[in-house]
Amino acid sequence: MTIAWPHARVHQPTVSEIRMTDKALLPIADMATGYQNGSLTPSEVVEDTLKQIEKLEPKIGAFEIVLADEAWEAAEAATKAIKAGHIIGPFHGVPFALKDLIDVTGLITTGGTMVYGQEPATESATIAKRLIAGGGILVGKTKTVEVAYGAWGTNTVRGTPWNPWDPEVARTPGGSSSGSGAAVAAGMAGCAVGTDTGGSVRIPSGLCGLSGLKVTEGRLPLDGIQPLSHTLDTPGPMARSVRDAIIMFETMDGRHPTEIGDDLARDAGLFGELTKGISGLKLGCLTEAERGSIDAVVLEHYDAALDRLRTLGAEVVPLELDASSEDMRDGTGLIISCEGYYHHKDMYEGMSNQVDEHVKPRILAGRDVTSRDYIAMLQRRQQNQASAVRGMRGFAAYITPTLTTPPQALDEVDQSRTPARFTRVVNYLGFCAFAIPMGIADGAGPTSLHIAARGHDEAMATRIAAAFEQDRGPFPTAPMALS
Repeated sequence: MTIAWPHARVHQPTVSEIRMTDKALLPIADMATGYQNGSLTPSEVVEDTLKQIEKLEPKIGAFEIVLADEAWEAAEAATKAIKAGHIIGPFHGVPFALKDLIDVTGLITTGGTMVYGQEPATESATIAKRLIAGGGILVGKTKTVEVAYGAWGTNTVRGTPWNPWDPEVARTPGGSSSGSGAAVAAGMAGCAVGTDTGGSVRIPSGLCGLSGLKVTEGRLPLDGIQPLSHTLDTPGPMARSVRDAIIMFETMDGRHPTEIGDDLARDAGLFGELTKGISGLKLGCLTEAERGSIDAVVLEHYDAALDRLRTLGAEVVPLELDASSEDMRDGTGLIISCEGYYHHKDMYEGMSNQVDEHVKPRILAGRDVTSRDYIAMLQRRQQNQASAVRGMRGFAAYITPTLTTPPQALDEVDQSRTPARFTRVVNYLGFCAFAIPMGIADGAGPTSLHIAARGHDEAMATRIAAAFEQDRGPFPTAPMALS
């Protein structure tokens, strides 16, 4: 069935225009405010969220499992607690989703495969525990690329989510956290957890019009999360604004909910970065050599974004690193394939196993890499990291497009290529980064700005992302979320 709906080039109502009529699309911060002043309840928000899922999930296919009954019970409990004055913190009563790499007690974890997940998890991952302890309401687990190894977001064995920006043409949702991106963009969750090994939080955020934070490796715990690359894996938040992503990140980071609420109310801590502005900061941008092979509309939006940053008072100049983005992309790929083969060898070597034929050669490529070459790459990575830190002296961040293209039609995707050229740079260098929407490609969907800061400087990435977001103004909502 074809659903008639205008393409993204037609004006779509902003969050401020829909917040009174569709509670599922409210920002997390607005949910928290509404809960506190009594104008809104978690039951109302979760009811709208479940209605969105019931309406859109048959088409979008973002979830592996929807926990409707459990979510409703949790929402009723949260509503009673908040009415009685027992507010845990700003994440209390927020409907969220987890990528199906993340263990939750009593639920299976498929990892996007037909092989894993034969037995339910006996313990929840630490980040899942923290989000639930913060009052979050889990509405379901979302689809992923098989073993999280793929940036386009496709899965030939368990299904590819539909990007909600185009109701008529199936387009790349981005991967590997494809279901998380599609679910949040469609209003089927207030936010979601993704994992990022070469861009898998930022790429679906970029293609689905979201704000996604790739944290510094080691910043958040990985226990209870199915591995792809134990060196590079990082979980991270995906949300509809920078502020919402930070509320989620602080909760995932294990801070006490009361402290998060206090900082949010006082614009302190990371929330203080949201209003600092960027006047006087020096930002690196692409050199002329690095601008090749980028879609024309992405370059147009990128250049406009750089002009916007200059208008906000930043100095923006080309930044040349010792290693090229292509070399760092390929180095990241080698590490992922080697460690992915270590973790998933048995599944892909098993001749009778039903596996994604696009993912299989990526994993099996690790079989042919010698230990000498693998260790040499790890050493080269350390050298490149040290030189990048030296090259970044005086610079606050490195600004690139998140992706080289807007969302692609699924039947036009070249699976032998990856759109993770700039995102993998961040994983390779051990940096952190925000991906935030910068524009809409006519008839295709969002383009995204990539703000990379040094490792452990999530505050700087947040500061720059927030300044750009505020100056850009509210971003349109995905058309299917409003259908």
